[in-house]
Amino acid sequence: MSAPVGPRAVEIARRWIGTPYLHQGAYCGVGADCLGLVRGVWRALYGSEPETVPRYSADWSEPAREELLWRAVARHLPQAQGEALGDVILFRMRAGAVAKHLGIVSELGARPAFIHAFSGHGVVESALTRPWRRRIVARFQFPEGAR
Repeated sequence: MSAPVGPRAVEIARRWIGTPYLHQGAYCGVGADCLGLVRGVWRALYGSEPETVPRYSADWSEPAREELLWRAVARHLPQAQGEALGDVILFRMRAGAVAKHLGIVSELGARPAFIHAFSGHGVVESALTRPWRRRIVARFQFPEGAR
C-alpha cells in the first residue's frame, strides 16, 4: 500500500528548497516558479504532467482578468476538504486581482507553513502567517493514486 499523498508531496517539495527562482522553470535545483514547483511535485508523484503548460507572462492573465491558473489547477486537482499536509493553496496577491501564486502546505497546527517559489528568493518554506492566509482563495489536494 502506498503512503498518503499529502505527506509525500511535502517530502518531495522540501527537496526543492534552495532551487533558484526561474520564471516558467520547473526543475529541482535548476530553477522554478511557483507553478513549476507544483508541476515538479506532480511529476515525482505521478510520472508525467497531465497537460502541456502554455507559455505565460509574469502578470498571468491580469490584463484580461481571467482566472486561468485557478481553472488549470481545478482541472487536475480536486478541491480540498478542510486543511491537510500537501494541500496546494492558491493565493490572490491583491484584492481584485487574479489568483496567481501557488504553494504547498508543509506544516499545520501552531506553526503552519508552506513551500513556494517567488522572485528574488527561489523555493523556500515560509510561515503561513495571517497576511498569507488572508490571500488564500482555494485549496486543492493531489489525487490519490500516486505511484
